Amino acid sequence: MALKTNGPVPDGDVKISRKKPIFPVKPALRRYLREYQRESKLPISYKELRNFSDSIPVYDKDGKDTLWETPLYPPHEIAHIHEGLKHIYALLKASGNNRIVEHKFIDRIDYCTFGNTHPFRIRIVNRLNDVYDYFYVKQADASRIYGLELEEIMSPNRVNFTVDTETLVEEHIVGIPGDVFSRQLMENPDYNPIRIAKEFVKFNERCFIMLLGDMRSYNYVMQITPDFDDFQFRIRAIDFDQEFYEGNMKVYMPQFFKENLPYVKLSMEHLTEKTVLQYQQEERSSIVHRVRIERHRLAALRDVSQHEQLSPPANIATLKTQLAAHYKNQDYYSCKTMTDIIELNIKNIIRQVKL
Repeated sequence: MALKTNGPVPDGDVKISRKKPIFPVKPALRRYLREYQRESKLPISYKELRNFSDSIPVYDKDGKDTLWETPLYPPHEIAHIHEGLKHIYALLKASGNNRIVEHKFIDRIDYCTFGNTHPFRIRIVNRLNDVYDYFYVKQADASRIYGLELEEIMSPNRVNFTVDTETLVEEHIVGIPGDVFSRQLMENPDYNPIRIAKEFVKFNERCFIMLLGDMRSYNYVMQITPDFDDFQFRIRAIDFDQEFYEGNMKVYMPQFFKENLPYVKLSMEHLTEKTVLQYQQEERSSIVHRVRIERHRLAALRDVSQHEQLSPPANIATLKTQLAAHYKNQDYYSCKTMTDIIELNIKNIIRQVKL
C-alpha cells in the first residue's frame, strides 16, 4: 500500500471495467459451499423474482432517483412470493426455523438496475413493534462468492449468505454508507479523526492483499461503536462484484478513487508516515493470524478457484507485472491465476510478520 502523508493527493483516475461478466457457480465451488454450509434449497429463485410486469422508480426523501425500482407483480403471485421470501429470511437468520417470521411481513421489494448482479432488496417488518430488516436476493456470481468467502476468512468481519443454483442471498450489512459518512459525519467533533484515518489505512491494506476492487465510498459502510471513552470505527465492504477481476493494481487500493478523497486527505492530515506503516503492519499481522486459524478452509477455497477462469489472461498478466514492480518481487511473474497472486500476497505478509 502506497498511502503517503506527504506529496500529491491521488488524482482518482482509476478505471473500472463496466462489462465484467457473471461467472457461473461450477460443481467444484458448489461442493465447497455445501461443505461449509453455504448452500440451501430456496423456495423462490432470483429468476422468479425477475418475472415482474412493470416497475416504478424509487426516490429518496429529497426527490432524487436512487437507481432502485419497485417491481409490480401479478396479484395472484404476491402471496406466494412473500411467503417464499419470509422462508428465505428464516433460512438466513435461523437455519430455516419459521417461528422467527410468524409475526413478520414483507413490506417492500426493490430492484436495482445498476451494478453487475442486479440485486433485489427485501424489507421485512415485525408487525408487533415495526422493527425492520433487509436482505438481498441476487444472481449468483462465482467471483462475488469468492469475495464473500475471502472476506469471511481474511477480514475481521463475518458474512452471512447462502446459495441455491443461480440464486445468491445475502444478509444486510448495517452501517452508514461511506459517501454519506464523509459528507455529513466525518467532521463530527465527537469523532476522533485519527481513529477514522487509521481504519481507512487498514481497510486499504486489506483490500490490496485480498484483491477486492472498486471500493469507492458507496461500496462500503462505516460502522460506529461507542466505547467507554471514545468511538471505534470499522469500514466494511458491501460490494464484492470486483473480486480479483481487474488488471490495474490501483483498482484494489481504495486510496486511488476520487470518491475516497475525503478519507485520503484526513489520513494525510492526521497520520505520519511512521504511523501509516504501523497500522499497515497491524493489519498484516491480523490477517496472518486469521489465515492460520482458517488455513484448511482457505486451502480448500484455493483448490477450487485455482481451476476457474475468473479474469481474462491479459488482466492477470498486467496485474502480476505491476505487483512484481511494486513489491520488487520477481516471484509474481510465475503466477498463472488470480488465486496464485493472492496466495503469494499472503506468503509475503507471513514472511514480513516473521521478520
